[in-house]
Parts: sequence; C-alpha cells; structure tokens
Amino acid sequence: MASAKGHQRPPQERAASFFLPSFCGIRMVFAVVVVAELLAFVLVLAGRAPGPRLWSDLGLVSLFVQWVALSSAALLCLLRPWLARLSNLAAGLLAYLLLLATTAVLSEAAYRLLAPLGGSPQLDHPGFVLRNLAISAIISALLLRYFYVRHQWQAQVQAEARARIAALAARIRPHFLFNSLNTIASLTSTRPQLAEELVQDLADLFRVTMQDVGARISLAEEIDIARRYLHIESQRLGERLQVEWMTKNLPLTAEVPPLILQPLLENAVYHGIEPVAGGGSIQVLLTYNRGVLRLEVRNPLVEGELERHREGNRMALANIQERLRLAFGASARLETEQRNGEYRVRLLFPLEAVA
Repeated sequence: MASAKGHQRPPQERAASFFLPSFCGIRMVFAVVVVAELLAFVLVLAGRAPGPRLWSDLGLVSLFVQWVALSSAALLCLLRPWLARLSNLAAGLLAYLLLLATTAVLSEAAYRLLAPLGGSPQLDHPGFVLRNLAISAIISALLLRYFYVRHQWQAQVQAEARARIAALAARIRPHFLFNSLNTIASLTSTRPQLAEELVQDLADLFRVTMQDVGARISLAEEIDIARRYLHIESQRLGERLQVEWMTKNLPLTAEVPPLILQPLLENAVYHGIEPVAGGGSIQVLLTYNRGVLRLEVRNPLVEGELERHREGNRMALANIQERLRLAFGASARLETEQRNGEYRVRLLFPLEAVA
C-alpha cells in the first residue's frame, strides 16, 4: 500500500526522498575521487612492502580504482531517477548488482589491456577478476548501507523538526483569540458587516495555521495574512495602533513558509503597543535585493517591558528560526536589536523570484 502511494508521488519528490545521493554534483564526484584514491593506497600498502615498485604499482591500482569508481558514479547518476521509482530494498539490490557488474566488466577490460604488456605473473585471469569482485562486493555493501542509514537519520531529524514546528505553529496566543472574539461580539449588533469581515480574517488566519508544516504560500498571501491580522487588531486598539508599510522590489509570486511575518507583528502589538496608553507605531520593512528577501518589524521599546519582551519573543522567534532553517538551511538569518528606542526583528533568507 505504501509502495503504491510512493509511485503516485511526483518525480521530484521521489528523487528528493531517495536514499541514494545524487552522484551528478561536483562535490559528490570529488568525494568519490578522494575515497577511491584512499582505497588505492590501502590496497597497495596491504599487498606489498615498501620498495622500488611501490609507486608504479600505486599508479596502476589508482588508475583502475578511479576508473571503476567514476564509472560506477556515472552509472548511478544516470539511473538514479529510475531507481528512485522502486522501493528502497529493490533499488539497493539493483544498485549493488550494477556496481558488481561494472567492476566485473572493467576488471575484464583491464586484464585484457594489461596481458599484452606482460601483466603480473603472480595473478591469473580468474584470480584477478574474482579478487576485484570480492573487494567491490565489500566496499559497495558498506557504502550502500552507509547511504541508507544516513538517509534514515536525516529523515528522522527532519521529522522531529517538523513535529516541533507543527506544535509551535499550532499555538495561537489565547489572548489574541479571546480579544478578537470579544471585538467581533461587540460589533455584531452595531456594525454587522465589519464583524463579518473580522470573522473572515480570523478564519483565514486559522486556515493558514492548520496547513502542513512543509507547505508554502506566495509572498503576496503572506503579506495579506499579516494585513488581515492587523485589521483585526486595529478594530480593538483603534487609533492606538499605527502601521507603516515600506516595500521595495518584492517578488510577490515567490513562495515562502507561511506565518513568518504575522508572529512578529503579534509580538510587536503585544509588547510595543498594548502597554502604552497612547499606543504607538509599528514599522514593517519588506525589501528584495540580489536574491535575498528582508523582512523587518520595528516597534516601540517600552520601559520595563524589555524582559517581558524577551520571554514573549522566545517561542515565536524559535518557531520562525526552525522553519527558516528547515526551508533554507544555514543561508537564512534571524537578527534582533535595540536601537533608538525601538525593538527590531529582521529576517533575511534567499528567495528565487518567479517570472
């Protein structure tokens, strides 16, 4: 049943969740060359004591091992999309047989090339091929097992991270929910149309909260959700809440993790506007430059509110930081600072503009 579902997944998703890494990248090719050369050193040093023929033997063994290693990597690179359609067991067994077959074919070719040159008198034809097959069988089994265990470990780490993020993302501050419901209730009899709008805004917020952790929404939708949140709060706080939006060169169709801006605005309202009788102004700066999106929220830093601000921010910032790390890796940054009587939170992460 699980296998049938796996076949229904898009090819990109199947390839991304496959335990064999892609051997087409330059880094993986470099790793293959390095590991193959280390193996050649081990084989030569284990087979003969240091002497005048050590370096000549190392050259021949290195050439053969690199030949086998790079040919195997090229084969796995070409066949990886097809292997990804199979179950892990079937793909692993087939990859193992392909590696052994590659070793057998190249061993036969190498022996036939060396025989006319007076190859090693101590090794006959079957012995040469079988020895290489035995070494290949051990090394290939160890490598495939390593790739599988590493893939399982990475999947477990990602699953745990997604579970933590889902638990954090599912929490909407109770005070915001209760305040919103009270505001809507007070408007039901006097301004029913506005109350209906607020209900729709609140429903949209919950809809985004209940999405899958790995889901993406467009930047335009993320900004719209943030504006809907501020619309709800403005009905409760009135003129005490002032918001300034500054945007520049935004790729509105690019996809981002949901709810990365709204929690920052919620913290700004809760810690920078509510404690002050006269309210204050929140600044939202959104810019895009050289493939990097910058989201910054600034709010007044109220005296005596700093420690409370830090404690209240901890969950929201941890939530956003985990989701950005999961989506963009180490290239995403979250920065906070206090300047000119303001508390500033800044998100920077790479984003590819969609034409």
